[in-house]
Amino acid sequence: MASPLDLVRLLPLMQRSQGRPEVAVALVDGPVAMDHPDLVRGNIREVTGRHASACSKASSVACMHGTFIAGMLCGKRGSAAPAICPNCTLLVRPIFPETSASNDDMPAARPEDLASAIVESTDAGARVINLSAALSYASPKGERALGEALDYAAKYKVIVVVAAGNQAKLGSSVMTRHPWVVPVVGCDLQGRPTSESNLGNSIGRNGLMAPAREITSLGTDKNPQTSGGTSAATPFVTGTIALLCSEFPSASASTVKLAIRAGNFASRRTIVPPLLNAWAAYQEMASSRGKAS
Repeated sequence: MASPLDLVRLLPLMQRSQGRPEVAVALVDGPVAMDHPDLVRGNIREVTGRHASACSKASSVACMHGTFIAGMLCGKRGSAAPAICPNCTLLVRPIFPETSASNDDMPAARPEDLASAIVESTDAGARVINLSAALSYASPKGERALGEALDYAAKYKVIVVVAAGNQAKLGSSVMTRHPWVVPVVGCDLQGRPTSESNLGNSIGRNGLMAPAREITSLGTDKNPQTSGGTSAATPFVTGTIALLCSEFPSASASTVKLAIRAGNFASRRTIVPPLLNAWAAYQEMASSRGKAS
């Protein structure tokens, strides 16, 4: 059985690069346990919002979730976390309040809060935004604000990577159907979509699959934590984009999006997106650069 990093062929790309500080990755999630010894704290920057970037309750689901995703992106290499792009700058913009611990694997946020976080992360210089979040409710006003925020990110060429959700639904949301967004479906370690992942036409057309089972990252109690779901799948795609931007700093956002979907998204007519292949994306971009020169 392949490891999560092997499944999406991230290891050879990670061996080439740990990312660059000039590439900022926005983590729109819970607060992060900044004192965790396995986080590359020098590369973490706060984007001020309603909630503090550092955890005040290590047992809160918001803190556990934010720290877990932060470890996947910017944990130290050699730690329990995947630590995909530790040398990139992590912009922490919390949107989840620190409530008591629960069994929820994907915290929810108001669409207005998500919209504000996307705009503020874009203004802070993010190249890519990781949204491992669900909407707490839907309303015409909230969806309009969120759609406008995604339009704003698209205007400034900030790639937005969004968890497709874990409700086993067929369809789309204002987030997953936006043409600029890369929705992420979870799969098992054989590359098969998980039964709980949301699917849909726009998800199949514009999205990717990534591992969502038996993912280990950082826990707030300094011990490794194992989790899953589409929120854990999303950073594999976000981290790949960050490494590609680091390796090809002059590449456009559209070029990166085309590469990670291996050029086959335009004609897709399935509700299941292709599996992320990080090394193929790198080779595609390297080949295009060679042709251009």
